Amino acid sequence: MKPESARPAQAEAPLPSPADLQAVAARVLEMARAVGTTQAETSLSYSRGYSVGVRNGEVESLEFQRDRSLGITVYFGHRRGNASTGDLSDAGLRACVEAAATIARVTEEDPCSGLAEPERMARERPDLELDHPWDLAPEEAIERARACEAAALAVDKRIEQSEGAGLSTSRGVALYANSHGFFGGRTGTQHSLSCAVVATDGQSMQRDYWWDGGRNPSRMDAPERIGRRAGERTVARLGSKPLSTRTAPILFVPEMARGLFGHFVGAISGASLYRKASFLLDKLDQPVFAPMVQIEQQPRLLQAASSAAYDQEGVATNQRRLVEDGVLRGWVLGSYSARKLGLETTGNAGGVFNLVVRPGELDQAALLREMGEGLLVTELMGQGANGVTGDYSRGAAGFWIQNGEIVAPVEGITIAGNLLEMYRDIHALGSDVDARSGIRCGSVLIGKMTIAGEG
Repeated sequence: MKPESARPAQAEAPLPSPADLQAVAARVLEMARAVGTTQAETSLSYSRGYSVGVRNGEVESLEFQRDRSLGITVYFGHRRGNASTGDLSDAGLRACVEAAATIARVTEEDPCSGLAEPERMARERPDLELDHPWDLAPEEAIERARACEAAALAVDKRIEQSEGAGLSTSRGVALYANSHGFFGGRTGTQHSLSCAVVATDGQSMQRDYWWDGGRNPSRMDAPERIGRRAGERTVARLGSKPLSTRTAPILFVPEMARGLFGHFVGAISGASLYRKASFLLDKLDQPVFAPMVQIEQQPRLLQAASSAAYDQEGVATNQRRLVEDGVLRGWVLGSYSARKLGLETTGNAGGVFNLVVRPGELDQAALLREMGEGLLVTELMGQGANGVTGDYSRGAAGFWIQNGEIVAPVEGITIAGNLLEMYRDIHALGSDVDARSGIRCGSVLIGKMTIAGEG
């Protein structure tokens, strides 16, 4: 397949500005008012981007994406209805509003439904540096993907196959508005490059990958470094075997450790709490982590994955301590869940905005020496975490550690424990923070978990 000579989609068709979207939102809210609604809110988004895929040096795919959507939610008292459309003509908008109103009129009243309180609407709109367009032609993107793949294949002659390298770049603009008079628009970008390869030693075959990405392409690793890391990770797994069943310390690498904190976020979120489906239900102001653990929401980090000045309801976000010296200090609530619980919104409609786990002083090599003997987990499989009980069981792969050094790759095992017990049994946090996602943390060393393997 020959690459198109066109420039990226976002250069061909510039995105509308937040001011353009505000004009559309104002029309929608006026239409909602005209049909008798007591409150209304709308969200609009446009995005442009493209992705390329390369395998064995050949272009497998070149796809351009152009998306737009509008959602409207209306209220008649405490009756709620919502609808969405991609047709932004006046006729399309009117039909969408009427559909939402029809739904609202026939739904049951819910006394907790409605917009967030008007006094909670965000007033500050700081520039969080989320918008970094990449003037990269598809031909250049293809060459970067090729360079990434070539670097991976060159790591070792045992790397015999490629699952390909892919680069994606996108830019979007979104706006939220409601009948309180709140209008909030923001523009942002997201870029990534990844590679996956397969190695064989004659008896076993292993696959692994690596990637980098973020809002600002200038901060991404070079394609060759990403590819080389993918190749090195793959070769390191050759000869993997199961362990015998045992208990041992576990060190989660950062990209696996953030899942542990993701389960924590789920357990302190409003829907889990008012449904009484959280293993942390009655733990506010009690120790839930080891004393060295400090966790904050930092919503205004520049160029970060989940930065925002306001949540999905227009409520101002705030930097707040969620865990202090291991003690749980707050919930994660939007206005609906807050009302269900008899509390106030914490400005977290839509989730947490940059969860930051304060790093420790030891890098991963030092943590391995600290652990001495145990399991370094580099991959997890399955969804074995019970949000109600905290029981945790995941398929895992990684490396067995002795005397602080890697001695053998491991696969075909399951690690198990209880999340609350695991949190309290954290012995150390690494300085090797992974900042690529909305959960920022380093490696996590847990004192003891069950490893189920052979025998």
